[in-house]
Amino acid sequence: MDKRSEPAKGDGVYEQLARIGKVVVHPKRIELLELLCQAERPVEALAAATGLKLTTASAHLQVMRQARVVETRREGTRVYYRAAGGEVCRFVTALGDLARARLAEVEQILREIGAADGGAERVTRSELLARVRAGEVVVLDVRPPEEYEAGHIPGAVSLPLEHLEARLFELDPDIEVVAYCRGPLCLLAPEAVARLRSAGRRARCLEDGMPEWREARLPVATGGEASKGSPR
Repeated sequence: MDKRSEPAKGDGVYEQLARIGKVVVHPKRIELLELLCQAERPVEALAAATGLKLTTASAHLQVMRQARVVETRREGTRVYYRAAGGEVCRFVTALGDLARARLAEVEQILREIGAADGGAERVTRSELLARVRAGEVVVLDVRPPEEYEAGHIPGAVSLPLEHLEARLFELDPDIEVVAYCRGPLCLLAPEAVARLRSAGRRARCLEDGMPEWREARLPVATGGEASKGSPR
């Protein structure tokens, strides 16, 4: 037998890697993974957050479950989905980094929708930590409440984007605001900063988001206590 016709010994490994590839071949599956790296959710919440029909969201999640990048738990009659581990979220972050590095279209889209922050300097994690300790900034978590409760920067105030204008009076106008969300490709924090600046407030975005904060092994708080207090 011609050895050149024999299957390569590593084909089986590549076939298994291709199972992961099936997850990222569809943009909605990437979006679902990004959401699940923030907090676990039932399929109904995932469908609503991504604008998918319930059956479509379920089908996507089954593909992701077969690839073992998501896991489930049952609570009564409800099934909750979550990212299968930290390596899954690191993969999602790396995918975003690769896209920004190699695809100019990504930055172009972000600029067009106002998520590139107009070239304004972003706050680094180390700078934010120092300024929080000095009491020089208010940190806003503009993600949905369930994501905040699953894990947030200690001392951050939960102020979802849709409630920003209604609660703007709570923010001390003399203190700069630093907003953060799901990561550098997330649109929530840039939009919050744009609205704050339009209202005459000093505001910037964190350089990335909660997944990168976790990956850097920085302190993470859970629960919703801080969301009930005043940002001042």
